[in-house]
Amino acid sequence: MKGLVLSGGKGTRLRPITYTSAKQLVPVANKPVLFRVIEAIRDAGITDIGIVIGDTGDEIRSAVGNGRRWGVKISYIPQEAPLGLAHAVKISRDFLGDDRFVMFLGDNCIQGGISPLIEQFGRSDYNAQIVLKKVSDPRSFGVAELDDEGRVVRLVEKPREPKSDLALVGIYMFDHHIFEAVEAIRPSARGELEITDAIQWLVSNGYNVYPYVHEGWWIDTGKKDDMLEANRLVLEELEPSVQGYVDRDSQLIGKVIIEPGAEIINSTIRGPAIIGEHTRIVNAYVGPFTSIYHHCHIEECEIEHSIVLEYCTIRGLPHRLEDSLIGRNVEIGRSPLRPKAYRFMLGDNSSVGVL
Repeated sequence: MKGLVLSGGKGTRLRPITYTSAKQLVPVANKPVLFRVIEAIRDAGITDIGIVIGDTGDEIRSAVGNGRRWGVKISYIPQEAPLGLAHAVKISRDFLGDDRFVMFLGDNCIQGGISPLIEQFGRSDYNAQIVLKKVSDPRSFGVAELDDEGRVVRLVEKPREPKSDLALVGIYMFDHHIFEAVEAIRPSARGELEITDAIQWLVSNGYNVYPYVHEGWWIDTGKKDDMLEANRLVLEELEPSVQGYVDRDSQLIGKVIIEPGAEIINSTIRGPAIIGEHTRIVNAYVGPFTSIYHHCHIEECEIEHSIVLEYCTIRGLPHRLEDSLIGRNVEIGRSPLRPKAYRFMLGDNSSVGVL
């Protein structure tokens, strides 16, 4: 089997972070989401992976490389424009050949990986299998309707009156018949070849399409609040470890990860939290569900339920920073006036004086 990862989106819902960075490279618990996707595919026993790239292709190539660090082989498939998920499958035909494959959106986080899915599909005669998750408001998703035998009979994109609460989560398994489908369908009203239309074509033409209903958590990290929620969920599953320096005046409480080269001076870190390589925390409090990436300097402030990207400096804040996603190379410092609270979403290379 092969893996196909889609990393061509522009990430408009995560702006301004994604003005200067690919959304798939924003870290969750100090690891880019795309890296987590590659690891999930590798852990399922798949080592030949194609990545569909778009405008941020150079950045994706630079960050991922040839895949050697994960023990996989990475191929890159340029997509001229974001013309739909089915279009991404269509242009990947040369890479995929007639092999079965798993397609995974590069900005998704899923609990437990995909090994059970790969195993089930591998020993079946299914032509396609789609991962579904029960959601409270299906109107925002592609929704699958099942028959009494558990087969997929209908897919509806963002229905006004959903007949099911089973949403597509962006992980799909296909055999070579999917290429017949993507050649047969036409662009939707928004000008894209929709994967839901391709799967519906398989259903309508008598192919076996079955669901895999995921019981754990799943997060599409396309928005700030979703990123923070994914960060929270992943941090809760990590094991504590201390590989950096923690002085005797500091306190680590709960699940805390201190990565190599990090320094914790006269500070409290309350987990679950992770402090990245060569980051320095001085006279500060870092609260639960916080990830601070590498080479940051945090001093005389409190941070909680936030993601701070690399090379940031935050110091001297009189009130707690929370529920925030801070981009790369950001400087946040205190200015003379005082607000009652802070809530930030800052783009890369920002410099902010807090009022």
